[in-house]
Amino acid sequence: MTIHLSTVRANLPHSTGPTAKRFAVLSVLSVFWIAIRMMATDSGALVTERIFGPEISTGPYKHPASFTELANGDLYLVYFGGKGEYQDNSAAVFGSRLKQGRKHWSAPVAIARNPFYSLGNAVVWQAPDGVVWLFYVTRYGATWSHSRITAKISHDLARTWSEPFQVTFDSGTMVRARPIALADGNYLLPIYREFGEDTEVDSAENSSVFLRYDPARRTWTESAPVHSRLGNIQPAAVELNRGHLVAYCRRGGDYNGRPDGWMVRTESMDGGRTWTRGADAPFPNPNAAVDFIPLQSSGSLLVYNDSFTNRTPLTVALSVDGTATFPWRRNIAEEPEGDYGYPTAIQTRDGQIHVLYTSDERSVIRRAIFRESWIRHAARKPGRN
Repeated sequence: MTIHLSTVRANLPHSTGPTAKRFAVLSVLSVFWIAIRMMATDSGALVTERIFGPEISTGPYKHPASFTELANGDLYLVYFGGKGEYQDNSAAVFGSRLKQGRKHWSAPVAIARNPFYSLGNAVVWQAPDGVVWLFYVTRYGATWSHSRITAKISHDLARTWSEPFQVTFDSGTMVRARPIALADGNYLLPIYREFGEDTEVDSAENSSVFLRYDPARRTWTESAPVHSRLGNIQPAAVELNRGHLVAYCRRGGDYNGRPDGWMVRTESMDGGRTWTRGADAPFPNPNAAVDFIPLQSSGSLLVYNDSFTNRTPLTVALSVDGTATFPWRRNIAEEPEGDYGYPTAIQTRDGQIHVLYTSDERSVIRRAIFRESWIRHAARKPGRN
């Protein structure tokens, strides 16, 4: 079952008298209440929501988006907006809040802006100690290969932010996925390096890297880069057991479909300090971002475009055996002409899974909401992964 919040309607009478008006109001409330009850009680429901689109005056470009659940139950969302990816030097990072129990997101406001350089790839995450981190990319040249990672922090649940500070100083360093808290108390920030000036081809030199942060010493330690056959970027990692991590990455190359364009997988056995060489994972990748998160059930969820050529469909795959297999898979967005990119997934404390993604040529931010049981209703796929 799929419920679209924007399409809940009642069959209303054409009469305009007082009785008819009261009936119309009651009809709308009844249908809306039934829909809410279905969303709350039907574990087989997929709920989709259009959050922001061209009507929001932060520029036509709204991409990519990231969000986190705050300690008070609010959801906080960030994205970078402007005229386009390379259209101007005024792109800024915007933030919006969905208060717990509310249905409407607040109007986006600029929370990071640079008067000289364009910003991009905003990522927001609340750490276990309550500090909210905002990471983003500052592009100092014509392409992303001239970028460096900048950050801000908030001590009041993303209501106010610190001054920006530099996280990386090497040219071409970028961020896309949210950090994770490791079992040893450190944080792991997945980042990547881009090389070259061609905006239509990701170089085979491109590599994923991981930064370990020690919150007690406030120091960053960088892993060696992960190399692979076509190059790889935008890793997303999960700690399966203490010190044992798996990450999935976006492949390199161009944007043309290729039958060997597989997602890239890498593994660490020492808490993210060293990683295996990137290997082809048994999932197609059309040169598009993926996400990978742990679930409260001890399973793990992979979100990706199940295609070698297009950013449709957008698919979720569930593993319950430490990524040895992903026997349950379901599409959360699947229009043939769709373009569903840069998914970011979280599981909130109430057990619901939320996937944020962009569509409509990177002008619309959407959210899908479901439970693990909804994925398990899919037919199991035989074989490994």
